Order: sequence, then C-alpha cells, then structure tokens
Amino acid sequence: MVELVRDRVEGVQEASAIVAEVAAGFRKTSSLPAYARAEALFKVGRAIEAQSEDFARLICSEVRKPIKDARREVERAVATFRLAGEEAKRQVGEVVPLDLDEASAGRLALTRRFPRGPALLITPFNFPLNLVAHKVAPAMAVGASFALKPAPQAPATALKLGRLIRAAGWPAQGLAVCPTCDEVAEALVKDERFAVLSFTGSAAVGWRLKSLAGKKHVVLELGGNAGVLVAADADLDRAARRCAWGAYCYSGQVCISVQRIYVEAPVYDRFKELILKRVSELKVGDPADERTDVGPLISDAAARRVADWLQEALDAGARILAGGGRKGDLIEPALVEGAAEDCRLSAEEVFGPVAVLARVGSKAEGLERLACGRYGLQAGIFTKDMGTVLAAWGSVPVGGLIVNDVPTFRSDAMPYGGVKDSGIGREGVRHAMEEYTEIRTLVVKI
Repeated sequence: MVELVRDRVEGVQEASAIVAEVAAGFRKTSSLPAYARAEALFKVGRAIEAQSEDFARLICSEVRKPIKDARREVERAVATFRLAGEEAKRQVGEVVPLDLDEASAGRLALTRRFPRGPALLITPFNFPLNLVAHKVAPAMAVGASFALKPAPQAPATALKLGRLIRAAGWPAQGLAVCPTCDEVAEALVKDERFAVLSFTGSAAVGWRLKSLAGKKHVVLELGGNAGVLVAADADLDRAARRCAWGAYCYSGQVCISVQRIYVEAPVYDRFKELILKRVSELKVGDPADERTDVGPLISDAAARRVADWLQEALDAGARILAGGGRKGDLIEPALVEGAAEDCRLSAEEVFGPVAVLARVGSKAEGLERLACGRYGLQAGIFTKDMGTVLAAWGSVPVGGLIVNDVPTFRSDAMPYGGVKDSGIGREGVRHAMEEYTEIRTLVVKI
C-alpha cells in the first residue's frame, strides 16, 4: 500500500496513487458503526491532550504563534475532537408522514444522512491544528475517508495529527496527509474521485478552486474584513478591551480579526482614549516568550504588504494613532483613523495587526457601514438595545453577528462561515457533518 501520511507529495502521479487508496478506504470508513467512529475521535482528543505542550511548541515554531495562543489552540482542538465524537452518536433522521393526499395515503418516508464520499480538505497556516480539526473531525464523525493538504508553512503539525489519527485505529486507507505544491493541489481539486472539497484560505484562491472542482460539493471559508459597531450605550471599557484583543491577537492573522471599528459620535473620543490605552499595554516580541501578545507575521513578504497598505492609507489622508512601525517581519499593532472606505485597509482583508477607527453619526449609519463591502464573515456590535441587535441581525449580511463581543469570537460548536466573498457552506462540527453528507429518503408502503 502507498504510504499515506508522508512528508511530501512531489508529483501528480504520486498524488493520484494516494487518491486511489483514499477512495478505496471510503468503503471501510463509511461502514464503521457510530460507536467505532466516536471512539476513534475520543482517542485522538485524548492523544492531543496528552501531547498538548509538544503540539503548542510545534505550532509556535512552525507559524510563530505566541505560545500562550498556541496552547489555547491545542485546547480547542481537543474539544473539537471530543465534540465530534459526541456528534457521531447523534446523527438522526426524520419520519415524514406522506398521507397528505389520497395518492400518498398509507405511505411513510424515512430520511437518513450518508457520507457523500471521499473528501479533500485544504487548510491554512494560521490555525494549523484546530482548523485542521474542524475539517478532519467531522469527516471522521460521518465515516468519510479524506486527504488533507495542509498549508506549506505548517506541514509538521498536520503530519503529527495524522499519525495520531492512524494510531487511534482509524482505517489506514481512510486518511492521507499530503504536503505538496500548488500544481499538485489543483490536480487533487480536479480529481473526480473526491466528492467533497472543503477549503479555508484567501478569497482569490478559494473561488478559483471552486471553478476547478467540477461536480464536488464545495465548502469555502474565505475570510473577510470584520467590522464592529460600538454604540453610545455600550460598555466602553469592555468594548475597548475586546476590540484590542480581536484586532491584534496572533498579529491579526485571523480571518475574523477586528479590522473596522465604527463608534457613535457621542462616545468616540472616550472610546479612542480607552482603546489606545489597551493597545499600549500589548507586549510585542518573541512568540516563544510567555508574555508576548503580538509576534511577527508569517513572513517578510506579509509584513511588507501590510506596511505598503498602511502607507497607501496615509498617503490618502489617514492618520496613525498608534504603532505601525516595521522591523523585518514584525509590525507594531497599528490603530488608524481617517482611512477612506475604499482604501485597502478598509475594503480588503489586511491579515495583519491593523485596525481602522471611524466615527459614525448614529447606530443606523454604523449598521450601514458594517454591511458594506464584498465580505460577510462575522461582525460585532456593542449595545444594550435589543432593537438595534435585531435590526443588525436582519440588515447586516454576515454569517455570524456577535453581540457585546468582537467578531473574532468563535465557539467550535456553532455554525461558522460567510456570505458574499467570504464563502459558502458552514463549519462547526455538526454543521460540517451536514456538508459532508447527503439525505437519502426511504418511502415505505405500510
């Protein structure tokens, strides 16, 4: 048998042989009873927990995530696998009465979900364990075989996880880990033996891969430029503290990082004072240092891009209130005021430690500003007024609206995904399981 958890897949022919094994493995994984799938998932969760510090230090080393954030990611991954084990036992169907007219009398429909087929899972660098878990664990829960193509910056974390899954008793042909180049990845996307493609990454790459995917069921989580509205009746201290965390955790390299902050005019100056204080308290430096809040970006190229976008906004009249300095691949947490709505800092996904602060004249104007643009992943609103909350829920086109917290909040159990250019489909364990399965109906004549 071809080795399926390997350090590198070099060519299309090699990848095709791996796909053949994974496709054959689907017959085994799809026939596993629920208790066996659940037990494998629980074993993986326990194994990650037993090696939690090793995983955290590997994540810190591979993608330079601050060690305290890496530890939190590992804790979440443990919870994700446990939740998937529980959900594997909770898949239920429906009984649908059909005696709605004379022709259907005496009949009854039963529904059940079945895995669509082998899944291709493509993951980004920024959460090299838990975003992998959010694709792998639901696939295991429904009994789908899968091939995982991890980010080129973080193959070791994915390989370590793949070996734990194999050791947990998952069928050997039921998983492959395929670190590889873009050319081979595109060949995998085109391969008709996969029934599902689940991709997390940039909008440009995601929509291109969808165009190549053929008849596959496609799930895309593509990021955004998340906005927050701070209303005049908000708890300003909490809003400032959470916005500072949401904008600068992991150097803003989070698809739901706070990027746009709209503040009602009566409290704008006070909020600005509070958030500047919070930004000044952030510890910037070595990700291996236990005290570090903001470390370097993933590469020098990423830091240069962020610096270029900052300069572009400044040239157009914006002002930097704090930070913005660059030392190699490290950007000091930047808070920008007066940026134009159409500049890249406002309109695109900066994926760096930058937030734009803007004054709005009313809650209604703030909601309009939240709703504009090409992205729609998550948004946040700080207010005590439920009327404003309900108005926002109905008028702001995002996959998730977070009330009295930042859009950077995510529970691993909740449905998660975007609209517009932020993607299609939903993750979150149970909701990803639905994406990986299809309903089959059985009609019984009584």
